[in-house]
Amino acid sequence: MGSSPPLRAVVGDKFSLSESQASRTAQQQVAHLAEQRRVHEAFAWFRSHAHQLEDLQLQVTSIAAPPWGEAARSDWLKERFTELSLSDVHQDEIGNVFGVRPGSDPNAPYIALSAHLDTVFPAGTDIDVRRDGDKLYGPGISDNSSGIIALVAIAGAMHGAVIPNRAPVLFIGDVGEEGEGDLRGMRHIFQQPKWSANIASLVVLDGAGTDTIIAEGLGSRRYEVTIRGHGGHSWSDFGVANPIVGLARVIDRFTRTQVPAAPKTTYNIGIVSGGTSVNSIPESATMRVDTRSASVEELDKLERALHEAVDQTIPELTGRKREEFLTAEVRVIGNRPAADLPTDSQLLKMIRAVDAQLNLTAKIQRASTDANIPLSLGREAIAIGAGGTGGGAHTIHEWYDPAGRDLGLKRILLLTLALAGVAEE
Repeated sequence: MGSSPPLRAVVGDKFSLSESQASRTAQQQVAHLAEQRRVHEAFAWFRSHAHQLEDLQLQVTSIAAPPWGEAARSDWLKERFTELSLSDVHQDEIGNVFGVRPGSDPNAPYIALSAHLDTVFPAGTDIDVRRDGDKLYGPGISDNSSGIIALVAIAGAMHGAVIPNRAPVLFIGDVGEEGEGDLRGMRHIFQQPKWSANIASLVVLDGAGTDTIIAEGLGSRRYEVTIRGHGGHSWSDFGVANPIVGLARVIDRFTRTQVPAAPKTTYNIGIVSGGTSVNSIPESATMRVDTRSASVEELDKLERALHEAVDQTIPELTGRKREEFLTAEVRVIGNRPAADLPTDSQLLKMIRAVDAQLNLTAKIQRASTDANIPLSLGREAIAIGAGGTGGGAHTIHEWYDPAGRDLGLKRILLLTLALAGVAEE
C-alpha cells in the first residue's frame, strides 16, 4: 500500500505539516487508512467488546464525581489505562489522569484525546445505575461516561490490533469541566509546558452522538453578586435596609439589558438565596448570574451592565445610619474564553474527511467545552460525541443507548490515526 499520513512537525512553538502530507488530500489519507488490515481489526475489536464496554460504562457511572470530587473516578481510569498497557500512566496534582500510546517518531508532538471525569451532580446525589432493555440509565451515564468509555475503547482497540501509530497518542481524563469547575482541568494542562508545547491537536470526547463538530467555543462568564446589610427583626427593626429588596432591584435593572440576536448573547439568573426566616430582615442575599456569547465585546457589555445595576441600586437603599447601610460585592466565578477553529485548519479538514468516509453529515456547532481552552490559545481542537444516543442530560433520569456506538468509535479512531499517522503494514 502507499504511504500513510505523515506527522506534524514542531517548528519553534508552532505546528506545521510535512510536504508529503500536504501532497495528499485529507480524503485520500482517510480512505487509505480505512483500507488497512489493522484498522479493520480495531473496528472488529469495538464490536467484540461491545458488552464489556457497556459494563464498564455502568461501573464508572456508579462512581460519584461531583465538582471538586473526581478523585475516585480518576483512580478508576488510571487503572484502566494501566491495564491497556499505556505508558507514563499518572495523575497530576489536581486529579487529571494521563496515559500515552508511544509512537514510532520520538520527535513528534502528541495527538491528544480527552474526556472530562466530572458530573454536574453534587456530593450525596443518589446514583442509581441500571440496564433497562437496550438502554443504560444513571446520572452522567452519557455526559460524560460515554466519553470516558470512548477513551478506553480507542486505547483498547489500538492495543488489541497492534496499530503502529507514528505520533504518540495522549489519553486524558480531565477534571472540572462542568459548571463552576470552569474548565480547571484543561486550563491546568495547558499551563504546563510539558503539555502545552507538545500537543499538536486535541479531540475532546463529550457526550453521545456523531452528528456535531464543536469547532466554535462559546464564551461564558459567571458572577456571584452578594448584598449585605445589618439585618434585624421584621417588626421591631422595620425600615432597616433589606438585602433581598436590594437584590430584587438589581435583578430588575439588569434584566432590562438589551442583547443582540447576532452574535447570539444571553444571560440567566440561575440561583437566588438569602435570609433565615420569614420574620427576619436578612443580613445577606446572593444571586449567581450566567452570561454567554460568541463575542468578547458583548460579554464585556453585560459585565458593565451588571456592575451598573449594582452601583445604581445600592445608593437608593442606603441611609445615613449604620443599620441602613448596604454593601455589595460582585465576584467572577467562571470565565470561559470564546474562540473559533479556523475553517481551513487541518483538524477540521480531517474530521470532514472522516465523516465523508463514514457517510456522516455533521454540523459545525458552538458550545462551551474543554476545547475552549486550546482554541483560545490558537491551538487546533474540537469536541465530538462518542457515538450512540443519549438523553436527560444533567438530570438523575439520564440515559444512554449504545446502539451505534461502534460508528462513533470508528470516527474517533480514524480521526486519531489520520492526525497521528500509521506506519506501513
